[in-house]
Amino acid sequence: MHSDQNIALRTLFVCSLLFSFVRTSTTNTLDTISPNQYIRGDQTLVSAGGTFQLGFFSPGKLTSRYLGIWYTISNEIVVWVANRETPLDDSSGVLKVTDQGVLVLLNSSNGVVWSSNSSRTVDNPVSQLLDSGNLVVKNANETNPDNFLWQSFDYPCDTFLPEMKLGWDFVTGLERYVSSWKSTEDPARGEFSLRMTPYGLPQLVVMKGAKIKTRSGSSNGLRLTGSISRPNPLSEFEFFLNKDEVYYEYRLLNKSMLSRYALNPFGIAQWFTWIENTHSWEPFFSTQQDQCEIYAFCGSYSSCNISNAPVCTCLKGFIPKSPEQWNSQNWSDGCVRNTPLSCSYNDGFFKYTSFKLPDTSSSWFDKSKSLKECKGLCLENCSCTSYANLDIRDGGSGCLLWFGDLTDIRTFQSDSQDLYIRLASSELGGF
Repeated sequence: MHSDQNIALRTLFVCSLLFSFVRTSTTNTLDTISPNQYIRGDQTLVSAGGTFQLGFFSPGKLTSRYLGIWYTISNEIVVWVANRETPLDDSSGVLKVTDQGVLVLLNSSNGVVWSSNSSRTVDNPVSQLLDSGNLVVKNANETNPDNFLWQSFDYPCDTFLPEMKLGWDFVTGLERYVSSWKSTEDPARGEFSLRMTPYGLPQLVVMKGAKIKTRSGSSNGLRLTGSISRPNPLSEFEFFLNKDEVYYEYRLLNKSMLSRYALNPFGIAQWFTWIENTHSWEPFFSTQQDQCEIYAFCGSYSSCNISNAPVCTCLKGFIPKSPEQWNSQNWSDGCVRNTPLSCSYNDGFFKYTSFKLPDTSSSWFDKSKSLKECKGLCLENCSCTSYANLDIRDGGSGCLLWFGDLTDIRTFQSDSQDLYIRLASSELGGF
């Protein structure tokens, strides 16, 4: 028997070298608990494929205890914390699932420290840790793999995982967003959040409190409009919008890969990939790599170009609003029109091809309109300042209109998306 076990272990070791990361064997582990079971002390749930574990931990040198989910291969990377605002004082915490299907975390005096918040109940509830990192409560006999009573993916912490939705459920009012830890050793909610704003054309932003810190933009069918055009060999992204919900999610092209998008306590969002050769998480992408990533760094009607000196330049037909401030390299006041619009069909448009599209908070869109129709609609409205295709795939389709000031524009070094900015006819000259 021992010989068979040794052969099996050697086989497992050899097979593991064929994958990009090592998965832990789960022969003697559980991924599910029912009302007659619990997790306490050093006990853990391990997802079926061995990717994630759920259990109790103490961050850094703290003695406070939290219930969290982490990577088996890298247990210092915690992706979700249940009781992030209410830590346990000692190691006496117990996680149970009630007969009604509610997860409860109890302290030494059986007081409820944290619980899942579902208004529905099921007859035969279980809680399961999925290999996606999602902790779910469901009916044990449920055949629909997506029918959950409750799921941790609806309540992210500082990590945006593959197959997790980031956005709004307009029916229930639920907002799914990522929020940073307070510090590297305190998982309490910090001051930064990664979320989708539902106003105008929805867009992804990093916020500091109630103010936008950086803006990744909206989807143009191929990518986020604030992203530099480059091939993405790791994942595919999806933007979904209808009357019931709007969300953004990504899926890994290589299912054996480990990847995560995390918001650190300093407000920097980074996309990490696990590299087995170095046994480390390597950053693939990071927000705020330069001044031009700072929201509205150059103010309105101005473009930020990190390759220029100075980095801020007024758009064609615009001049600095505060010349003295502008010349002292304080560009936050932005620019204003050199010539007012006539508010008629005599106005025209100047085409830019290498811009990060402006903030879409005060925008309007229609998937069915052509670019020509879009131009006409803009000219009919005195408040319309710019237009573009909503979707740039297959030659472009749909209409996106901006109303009010154009803010948070930057120049990319390669072509991105055409943007047509409204100008008085006298400013267009031969264009």
